[in-house]
Amino acid sequence: MRSLVKKVLVIGGAGYVGSVLVEELLKRGYAVKVFDRLIYGAQGLQNVRDRVELVVGDMRAMDAAVLEDVSTIINLGGLSNDPTAEFNPRANFEMNTVATEMLAKQAKQAGVQRFLFASTCSIYDQGVEDPEADLILDESSSVAPRAAYSSSKYEAEQRLLPMADDGFCPVVLRKGTVYGYSPRMRFDLVVNTFLKDALTRGKITIHYGGEMWRPLVDVRDVARAYIACLEADEHKVRGQIFNIIYRNMRISELALRVKEGLATHGVKIEIVPDYGYEGVRNYRVSARKIETVLDFRPVVTIEESVANCLEKLRSLSMTDFENPRYYNIRWLKLLEEAEQVLGAPGALFGVPARGERTATVARIREAG
Repeated sequence: MRSLVKKVLVIGGAGYVGSVLVEELLKRGYAVKVFDRLIYGAQGLQNVRDRVELVVGDMRAMDAAVLEDVSTIINLGGLSNDPTAEFNPRANFEMNTVATEMLAKQAKQAGVQRFLFASTCSIYDQGVEDPEADLILDESSSVAPRAAYSSSKYEAEQRLLPMADDGFCPVVLRKGTVYGYSPRMRFDLVVNTFLKDALTRGKITIHYGGEMWRPLVDVRDVARAYIACLEADEHKVRGQIFNIIYRNMRISELALRVKEGLATHGVKIEIVPDYGYEGVRNYRVSARKIETVLDFRPVVTIEESVANCLEKLRSLSMTDFENPRYYNIRWLKLLEEAEQVLGAPGALFGVPARGERTATVARIREAG
């Protein structure tokens, strides 16, 4: 018998943000369905597996039946940073842009009321070439993203938001650079990278002298932001874009805060500046809109997040910080190599038939 309980469908719910969000939704009494290809494994769901419905599949070929008992979709799926987007630009565009539009159309047709989309503040990236362009930007600012990842997210926004009407409520969340502990841990995000380097090398290296700005936000605050947009009155969020950040910081200040946070827990490190240019991103954004409209403010500081992450890693006796699973691009490259070993070229990024379970990719993932 089909359940009458309406569920929140989290696409990409086993990922870095998704696994934290799923736990938070469950704590608040929501019924949760997760749709995920599990390319990075199911580790992120290990604490909640018996309390969620898990559907394994590719977001580019999701069967409409998945939406039958769903009232809200939170789309966190797709490739999630510059290196992975540039690794396979075609798959990046298919997942981040085309699939988002397709899923939104499916949702609207199925009567799903709300569709929250994970976008990125890297849309605002100004680079460091023009100091006069170093402004604080908001949701109304003109943008012209150039990178594959940010461009795919921006194009998805442009296709999604015009679908808004009285029966369909799309909302875009542009997140800053996320940090903090997650059951599906990543060490390829700047704060987490600093923490990993501190624990393994005893030092933090800051590129370009740490002069560039970055908007930052803890993963737990990100989960709270999604729930705030999920629970808000529709007229406040329908067709809206919200920046989600705790604070803008120069990378140099960020490194100092990580150092001070670790020092209070007995970890002494040094900061080493590197003045070379290595694909530097530089941008500052305003979070005033979501504060004004929804009275929402991220609250988790860098120091608190580092302390929490350190405690979690120590409790798990985690020492394999260089495991490819914790680095999106390293893991994708490993899976692609495994394709050749298993004689399944194209399995990683190929689009399966609609509703087809990705058994070949599962075998590749296990081999990795």
